Amino acid sequence: MSSAQLTQHAPEMMETFTVHNVGLAIDGNAILSDVSLDFPAGEVVALVGHNGSGKSSLLKILARQLEPSSGAVAYGGRDLNTYNGRDFARSVAYLPQDLNTGSDMTIRELVSCGRYPWHGALGRFSAIDRQRVEEAIDATHIGKFADRMVGTLSGGERQRAWIAMLIAQDARCLLLDEPTAALDIAHQIEVLSLVRRLAHEGGRSVVIVLHDINMAARFCDRIHALKGGRVVASGIPGDILVPEKLRAIYGIDMDVIVASSLSHPLAYAR
Repeated sequence: MSSAQLTQHAPEMMETFTVHNVGLAIDGNAILSDVSLDFPAGEVVALVGHNGSGKSSLLKILARQLEPSSGAVAYGGRDLNTYNGRDFARSVAYLPQDLNTGSDMTIRELVSCGRYPWHGALGRFSAIDRQRVEEAIDATHIGKFADRMVGTLSGGERQRAWIAMLIAQDARCLLLDEPTAALDIAHQIEVLSLVRRLAHEGGRSVVIVLHDINMAARFCDRIHALKGGRVVASGIPGDILVPEKLRAIYGIDMDVIVASSLSHPLAYAR
């Protein structure tokens, strides 16, 4: 699909998340503390940090899967609690870590599930719905196996199918929780290249949880780093990939190198 085709039905880049003094406690344990962040519209923003830093919990709050214990979250200038479920789902699409469903569906059937917020369980699947599904399949380059069962796909193919479902949803913002966690490096690059293209060419915003700081620097416009449930660094990749910031994030000494062939530095542990 060309850039013109990809942007033809893409939503305008006007919605964005704002997180203000958010805290989250579960069973008396503080998961997030005093988190304040902006997620600029039209950017791919990474949430990074060590295991247990609160990345996925923050993403779940953005997706309305968790209710913060304190603070406020707004989307498009409106408190999240003011949206009804269907209106929010028409604007924000969430892909969790654990994708244990859909294996017995074809890719086309899975992608069609993205249209649910637009017609409901009993609504008629319209010509517009079918058009959006085919556009999403084309945009993610999975047309050649669109009639295969999801359970027969490779990891990278499966992730592309799930992302296609989010694209069919016509959402302004995609929330992705470690979509490359179980993938080899080739498929990581494939999926993250797709995410970046869909954001920049399609006028969408993306918030993505990643473990690999170098992948975040390569594919994301901005990085928010958490440690122990608090924000310890925030900025463009070049501002984050410096030794003192990396030590603050990961608690170990790290260095960076600059390669002339890359637009971003590379970090490595000493």
